[in-house]
Amino acid sequence: MPRAASVVMMDGEAIRNAVQLMVVQLVERGVAVEGLAVVGIRTRGVPLAQRLAAGLARHLGALPPVGVLDINLYRDDLSMIADHPVLKQTEIPFRIDDSRILLVDDVLFTGRTIRAALDSLMDLGRPAIVQLAVLIDRGHREVPIQADIVGLAVGTTRAERVDVKLVEIDGVDEVVLVRQRRAKTREGGVRS
Repeated sequence: MPRAASVVMMDGEAIRNAVQLMVVQLVERGVAVEGLAVVGIRTRGVPLAQRLAAGLARHLGALPPVGVLDINLYRDDLSMIADHPVLKQTEIPFRIDDSRILLVDDVLFTGRTIRAALDSLMDLGRPAIVQLAVLIDRGHREVPIQADIVGLAVGTTRAERVDVKLVEIDGVDEVVLVRQRRAKTREGGVRS
């Protein structure tokens, strides 16, 4: 049976630095608070959205509104992940129409989560523009989705997993790369 080995890719300080880098990228691109709203995808996209909004407020002098997006009903793998999906509330306390939306998630992998988020967002209104910010971009797209702002791009295999842990949810800030190791047989060979 395969065993998992994990490596801490980012600790709390590295995550704080990556979020700060993302804020700087946004500021350098000329982002303005006027008409801007930050939307985090449940679950770990939400605290990241709050952190980005707070960082933008320090640079721009005003806090952009932050919303929460639940995408469970928009997932294309809904029937594969649960018989009874847990629906959480979408909380968008601002007008979507004609807003500039910064959509935030923790990890960009296949792009399917972002596709679902875009569908959900478009059902709420017609934003002027949507930009995507992710803490980790690990490649392996299955749909044509690309992040505008990235904290860290990392090469992974499809078999590996990237787990983001945030203090607001998990009690610790870290990013862990989980690799599957093959178990050795008694004869010294490798079992698949």
